[in-house]
Amino acid sequence: MTTTARLLQLLGLLQAQAVWTGEELADRLGVTTRSVRRDIDRLRELGYPVQSSRGTGGGYQLGAGRALPPLLLDQDEAVAVAVCLRLAAGGTVAGVGEAALRTMAKLDQVMPAAIRAHVAAVQEATVTVDYQAATVDSDALLALARAVRERHQARFDYTARDGAASYRRVEPYRLIATGRRWYLMAFDLDRDDWRSFRLDRMTEVRASTFGFTPREAPDAEEYIRRSVRSGWDNEATVRLQCGLPEVEDYVGRWGTLTAVDDGHCDLQVGSQNLDMMAWWLLRLPHDFEVLDNEELVAAYQRLATRTAQLAGAPSH
Repeated sequence: MTTTARLLQLLGLLQAQAVWTGEELADRLGVTTRSVRRDIDRLRELGYPVQSSRGTGGGYQLGAGRALPPLLLDQDEAVAVAVCLRLAAGGTVAGVGEAALRTMAKLDQVMPAAIRAHVAAVQEATVTVDYQAATVDSDALLALARAVRERHQARFDYTARDGAASYRRVEPYRLIATGRRWYLMAFDLDRDDWRSFRLDRMTEVRASTFGFTPREAPDAEEYIRRSVRSGWDNEATVRLQCGLPEVEDYVGRWGTLTAVDDGHCDLQVGSQNLDMMAWWLLRLPHDFEVLDNEELVAAYQRLATRTAQLAGAPSH
C-alpha cells in the first residue's frame, strides 16, 4: 500500500470511530505504531486536526475544522452505494427517500463514465416496492447513532406497546434494522438492565454530554431477536415434514428451527396477528402439523372454509 493510500485509509478510520489507540490503528493498517505516528504527523502537516490524549480511554481522534478529501469510489464501492441509496429511497427513515435521490443525482455528476454506466445499470434494473413499515425520525436516528459512536448517554420519552409512557436514560450500544423496524439495544440506567426500544415509539430523543465506559454486552442481533419474540401476542410451534436444511432459506430470521430427525424439524414462530401467521406458514413449501396452538388450528379451519367457498363460487 502506498503512503497516500494509507493516509486516506487512516483518515477514513479516524472518521468512522471517535477514538482509536495507536495499536488499533496499526493493526487495521498493517503497519507499526511508529508508522502510525509518522502518518499522524503527515496529516497534521496537511492541516487535519488530529488530536491525541494519553491514559485510560485515550488515543487519536479527528477534531473539527477541516473537511475530509473528496469522495473517491472504485467500481464496486460505487455500485454498493447506488444499491444502498436505492433501498433508502423506499426505506423506513422519514425524509431520507428524497435525500437519497438527491445524493444519487450528485454522485452521477462526479463519477467517471465507466463507473457511471455500471451504477446506471443497477438503478435501471432495480424497482423499490413500498410495504408497511414503521417510519422513524431521521434526527432521532442520527442522534442515537452519534451517541453509540461517541459513547454518550441518551435520553428519550418512550411509549410501550400497552400505551404506557415513560422517560428513559440509557447507555446506547447498537442500532438494529430488521427491515420493517429499527431497534436500539441499550443499558437502561434506571432499571439497571439491558433493554430494547423501537425507534418509532421514541420522542424527544437527545444525546447527553455524559460519557460511559462500555459494559460487557450481549450479542445485539440475538438480543433483539429474543426481545421481539417476547413481545409477540401469538406464538406457535409447527413440525415440518422435511429436514432442517430444506427449509432454512425460506424461514431466514422469521423463526427458530430445531432439527428433529433427517425428515422432520420444528419451527417456532410468533406474530401480533394470528391470521397473518397462518398465511405466512402456508407459503412454506412443505407440509406441517401445528403442535401447541389451538387458536392457530382454528384459524386454519376458518381459512379452509373460506377457501372452499371461494373455490365453489360461480365465476363472473
